Amino acid sequence: MQNLATAKLSRATLMFPLALVLFEFSVYIGNDLVQPAMLAITKEFGVSSHWAPSSMSFYLLGGAFVAAILGPLSDRLGRKKVLLGGVAFFVLTCLAILLTKNIESFLALRFLQGFGLSVIAAVGYAAIQESFDERDAIKVMALMANVSLLAPLLGPVLGAAMIEHVSWHWGFIGIAFLAFLSWFGLKAKMPNTKVSIPKQPIAYIWDDFKAVLKNKHFLQLTFSLPLMAMPLMLWIALSPVMLVEQFGLSSMQYGLAQFPVLGGLIAGNLVLLKVIDRYALGATAMYAVPLMFAGAVIVVLGLFIPAYFVPCLIAGMTLISFGEGMSFSVLYRFALMSSEVSKGTVAATVSVLLMMSFFTVIEVVRVLYTHFDIWAYGLSCFIMLALWFSWPRAGLKQAMHLRQQNGEF
Repeated sequence: MQNLATAKLSRATLMFPLALVLFEFSVYIGNDLVQPAMLAITKEFGVSSHWAPSSMSFYLLGGAFVAAILGPLSDRLGRKKVLLGGVAFFVLTCLAILLTKNIESFLALRFLQGFGLSVIAAVGYAAIQESFDERDAIKVMALMANVSLLAPLLGPVLGAAMIEHVSWHWGFIGIAFLAFLSWFGLKAKMPNTKVSIPKQPIAYIWDDFKAVLKNKHFLQLTFSLPLMAMPLMLWIALSPVMLVEQFGLSSMQYGLAQFPVLGGLIAGNLVLLKVIDRYALGATAMYAVPLMFAGAVIVVLGLFIPAYFVPCLIAGMTLISFGEGMSFSVLYRFALMSSEVSKGTVAATVSVLLMMSFFTVIEVVRVLYTHFDIWAYGLSCFIMLALWFSWPRAGLKQAMHLRQQNGEF
């Protein structure tokens, strides 16, 4: 197991996470600003609006594609070099998409932009976990989540205003500029740590991945993450089509509908920050996921009363997002620390499994939505959260029990 010097959370040590969260904000708003504009983009390219969710799913697929390389590479070259290179690549792909002329080239560039997700998840998050003490690392992740959540809060409103007043191209110019600024912050403030790994043939990387994937406990904890996060990901991908095209909301009304849902996520993170030092690690997830399941039940009930579906949808999704805010950072920490393999490789594996799950489910639900519309969405949310109470919940209980046996709070 790696033994790295960790730091206490302070104003000085917080500068690196703030620089990282600016890039994270750029990557997230690279989705949340674009999704509201997808109806206009598909119209400009002369294709069906059913292509709109694919912008997000290809973005996530790109995130999964290079994670397996970036994590082990950062173990060997250092997190800072790989992170700075990834930020620069993201800036270039944001500028390159301005030249696209059809939906195929647009989605290809969205795929390449998605590499930025892996830079954050497989490199940036691993650096945070290694740089801070356990509970401080979770607090930093929650604080970063709150800042980065400005992206899904502001993105839909800015995206709606953008497509009404200027071209969608300006969104990518703004995203590239923010990421460019974050590059300078990371260069100045990120610790230049490098994990000491014995010189081994490149084939040993595959051996490390196999060791991680053979760890049943790791798989239990990791698969709890997409099951918990999937309803909100489906909301971000499909809500433009549901609210604007199907239920006739204006672009601005759609943007405003995001505030209670994403506000719930921020509230959940704030509650986590307040209570994490009072309860055993993992307890917040045990309390939060039943709340999320109750939110899914409200969404499903709305399916049976169509006149009230939109209020039920927003209320249920707000409860779901609140529960996710209380639990996601904790479960991520459990998953990352469940294997003794180098953390870059473990974080890369988590990222690949997470992004591939997101891509697969979003594309499946996108197709189902064309046939069963809101029923596909509501039942998918319900099923995902119901599945969490099986194998993943058992994994969390086991992890909490092991911590208790080891005298850890």
